[in-house]
Amino acid sequence: MKTTAKKMSVFQLTTMVAANMLGAGIIMLPTNLAQVGTISVLSWLVTAVGALLLAYIFAQAGMFSQKQGGMGGYAEHRFGKTGHFMASYAYSISLIIANIAIAVSAVGYGAAFFGVDLNATQTSQVTIVLLWFAAILNFRGNRFTGRLSNMTIWGSIVPVLLIGTIGWYWFDPSIYWAAWNPNDLPLYDAVKQSISLTLWGFLGFESAAANADAVENPKKNVPIATVAGTLAVAVVYILSTNVMAGIVPNVDLLNSNAPFGLTFVYMFNDTIANIVMAAMVISCFGALLCWQFTLSRVFKSAAEHGYFPKIFARVNSKDAPVRGVLILLAVETLLTLFTASESLREQFEILVNLAVVTNVVPYVLCILAVPTMMRMAGVAESRIKRSNYLFGIGVLYCLYAIYACGFDAMVGSAVAVSIGLVIYVLRKAWDTRRAHRLQQSID
Repeated sequence: MKTTAKKMSVFQLTTMVAANMLGAGIIMLPTNLAQVGTISVLSWLVTAVGALLLAYIFAQAGMFSQKQGGMGGYAEHRFGKTGHFMASYAYSISLIIANIAIAVSAVGYGAAFFGVDLNATQTSQVTIVLLWFAAILNFRGNRFTGRLSNMTIWGSIVPVLLIGTIGWYWFDPSIYWAAWNPNDLPLYDAVKQSISLTLWGFLGFESAAANADAVENPKKNVPIATVAGTLAVAVVYILSTNVMAGIVPNVDLLNSNAPFGLTFVYMFNDTIANIVMAAMVISCFGALLCWQFTLSRVFKSAAEHGYFPKIFARVNSKDAPVRGVLILLAVETLLTLFTASESLREQFEILVNLAVVTNVVPYVLCILAVPTMMRMAGVAESRIKRSNYLFGIGVLYCLYAIYACGFDAMVGSAVAVSIGLVIYVLRKAWDTRRAHRLQQSID
């Protein structure tokens, strides 16, 4: 007798959304934002508003969607099967890149904790080990991942909350203002240079939609988890990163592979800082566990709908797509070796920009599909017209984020997305030809 795998509750899903953002999105950001200075707080405000708007739009999509498949299902309402494939494919590529960036963050903190300097080859090797370990743990199933993320996320939440609350005791306004704009950038350029980094911190609010097939009562719980998780993380991000900038001199943050650990050195001592760094590594690994889970679910869902090879839909008794995960791990391993860099910060930033641009593609497809969902659900046309203003702002924000990531990231993402589109067109042509031959043989 076949047993039905248990699904996540709304609390577990909300925790996963927060873990996907907070567990790894923040721990290297202070170092990268130090390049721009504390003027990046303006980027935080812009990004927080944009992320909350996108979260609201995705909450609407979760309520009105009549198709399964997460973001792919959302896009299908307006763009058909091609839209479903492109949303799922682009999101999958962004997750593969993001997982490597998360693992790199964990390696940076781990190296600081153990007091070792890793070269590019060693960093890549440890990163690959983390990627494989996190993916293999997901073979235990949905509930196991949810429970483990509930525990590991506190490794980031506690240090970040401490900095955002009691950290004000060590806050020095002179340090903060000295780091306001160290490169004397024009306001527009300063916001543009840091917008991709701050948006990276919020990538993950859509993971509730991506995991809709693994949660109880998705029409109710996906919107709750999306908005609640994003709002909580927005407050935490803005408070903690700005307090840190008033505790640690900008040049020290800029050269740190473990900025939160360094902050606790300034606040307390090396012992407490080491405890914090260990907790951050655990939390980052928990986030990696969640993202590897999300990646496997996206491929599984797309495979079930016929967009990806069927091997990604084959699961074990715990509803884990083991064979598909192993294929994805091979891809992540190759990409890790390909993006290796002597500078952890540079490698992280390259990966972040690529992940952000590629991730925004399905955002745009889903936003444009929401009015169609609302009409299919019988929503009054007057309400749809009012909502269209918000949807338009959401699209403009996404386009600005793509522009802010830079030319190289745009080209890299365009190449990746174009490859996917070519594969889809060729496969569709092949299926059509095969069906035609089959019909001829029958006739």
